[in-house]
Amino acid sequence: MFLSPGNIRRTALVLSGCLIVYVVWKLKEDMSDQTLDYFLSQSHIKQRDAAEVRWSHAVNSRSRLMEALAGPSHMIEADVIIRGKDPKEPIMAHPPDTDSDITLKDWLQGVKTHSKGIKLDFKSLDAVSPSMALLEEVLNDWSPPVWVNADILSGPGGQATPLEHQAFLSAVTDLPARTVLSLGWTTGWTAGKVNPGYSWEMVQRMEEICRTLKHPVTFPVRAALLAQSSSQLTWLLQQSDRYTLTVWTGQDDKFTVEDLLPFRNMFDISRTYYDLPDSFRTEVIMT
Repeated sequence: MFLSPGNIRRTALVLSGCLIVYVVWKLKEDMSDQTLDYFLSQSHIKQRDAAEVRWSHAVNSRSRLMEALAGPSHMIEADVIIRGKDPKEPIMAHPPDTDSDITLKDWLQGVKTHSKGIKLDFKSLDAVSPSMALLEEVLNDWSPPVWVNADILSGPGGQATPLEHQAFLSAVTDLPARTVLSLGWTTGWTAGKVNPGYSWEMVQRMEEICRTLKHPVTFPVRAALLAQSSSQLTWLLQQSDRYTLTVWTGQDDKFTVEDLLPFRNMFDISRTYYDLPDSFRTEVIMT
């Protein structure tokens, strides 16, 4: 069949357009949060509902790791610091602890043979770069979700010093595109007092930092501060499909399930994780 020059040009334009659409779609897919897709593929959850994801916290010892790997949680969260004495290497511990019975290298080897996702929480910059080198070795042949977390801005009531965001993001920028960056604010909460929420300045500054990142981003937000931050956090989620929330709580914080529901009702249920006690998480699913 003979094609005229005009038909050839039109065909070339159509094919070019299809290629552009595919590339844009593929880039968007690569930059989206694939956590739920992985757990669905393993039949660990029933639907793309982030509230179904269960968490283990402070898995900073060999015994806690064994317990978490044998338990029902989907995501294992642990803290990474540099050991306070020689040999100076990344270990699993939360300040003020300075030592541990398990290094990050051994911890990663322990989770590597399981289908659990991991979330590594960094409290200081000195642990980030050496940890990324260890993590990159594991990620070459490992498919479960990987999240890296740091508080990079000061938030409501926050007393701790946040990590310098440019240094942290520079250290993690070469992680695979599917890696979720969990970027938060330092916060505080005091019983019996009026606790301010996340201000417009706080969320706008966070979005300014995150808008050009090539990874999916989840914002860890304190459950007890949600009700007074609804407008601000709603706006933040609306800025990109790459963004999700991860709702967490301090041990003594007070909040109600009703405080959590605006985000579940307004957005796709795949966009808000609930890193909460199972009693609250289950009630969210059933409400």
